[in-house]
Amino acid sequence: MKLATFDTGSGQHVGFVEGDEVVDLTAADPSLATMIDLLERDPERARAESGSAPRMPLSEVKLCAPVPRPPKFLAIGYNYAAHLEETHMERPTRQAWFNKQQSSIVGPGDPVWIPATAPDEVDYEGELGVVIGKQCKDVPNDKDAVLDVTAGFTIIDDVSVRDWQELEPGMVVSKSFDTHGPIGPWIVTPDEIGDPLDLGLRTFVSGDLRQDGHTADMLYDLYEQVSYLSSAFTLEVGDVLATGTPSGIAWHRPGKYLKAGDTVRVEIDKIGALENPVIDEPR
Repeated sequence: MKLATFDTGSGQHVGFVEGDEVVDLTAADPSLATMIDLLERDPERARAESGSAPRMPLSEVKLCAPVPRPPKFLAIGYNYAAHLEETHMERPTRQAWFNKQQSSIVGPGDPVWIPATAPDEVDYEGELGVVIGKQCKDVPNDKDAVLDVTAGFTIIDDVSVRDWQELEPGMVVSKSFDTHGPIGPWIVTPDEIGDPLDLGLRTFVSGDLRQDGHTADMLYDLYEQVSYLSSAFTLEVGDVLATGTPSGIAWHRPGKYLKAGDTVRVEIDKIGALENPVIDEPR
C-alpha cells in the first residue's frame, strides 16, 4: 500500500493511494485523523474496513508530509563511502546520528526556503526514509525483525546549511532550518518495496542529475540503524529515520548550492518522487 496524508481543502486526512485515486479513511472514520492513528490501528485492518470510504482523484488533493509531526525525526550522517570522500571525512567508527526538528518538515510541492540569515550554502541530500510502525526496543540486527516494526519507506530531502554546519559539530541547528525537511510523497509498505537495500536513488536540481546512488552502498544498512537506535531508546510509532545520502551534494562545489528558482527532485525506485521548489525566505 501507499499510505498518504493529504489536504482535501477542509483539513488534513489520511488514506491510501490506489492508481490515480486516494481512499479517504478519515472521512469514513474520523478517529483515523492522523498517520500515527492509522499506523496504530494497522493499515491492513483499516483497508479491510474501508468499504464505505470515499474515493477522490489524486489530482484533486494536496499531498502533505506523510507524518507531519513524527515523535522523532532522526538522520544518520556520513553513511555512504563516496559521500565521505567528497566531504573529506574519515569513516565513522560508529553510527553518527543527529536530530532534525519537527518544524523543518514540509510536504511534496511545498517551497524550501533560502534562509535570510544563511543564504549562501544551502545544500540538498536525497535519502531513503524509514517510518516506524510499532513501538519497539532492542530490535535485533535482523531483516525480518526490523521489517516487522517498519511501517514503510518514504523519500526525504535532508536540506542542510553548510556554513553553519561547519561551525556546529552536532548539526542540530544547521539541519533544522524551517522548510529544510521535505518528506513524501507517501509511505510505501514493505511488501511493495521488496528489498530496501536494492533501490536506486537520484537527486535532480532544476533537471540536472546531481546524485545517482544505490541503497546497497550504505555503510550501516537500515537494519543496523534500527537495531542501534533501539538499543539506546524506544522507537515510537511514526518516528522517521533518514538513512543517509550518496555522493553528489553541493558542499565543496562552488556554484552548486541551491538558489531561489531551483527545483529539487528526489526519486527512489518503487517509491516515486519528492519535488520541491526553492524560494527566498518570505520576509
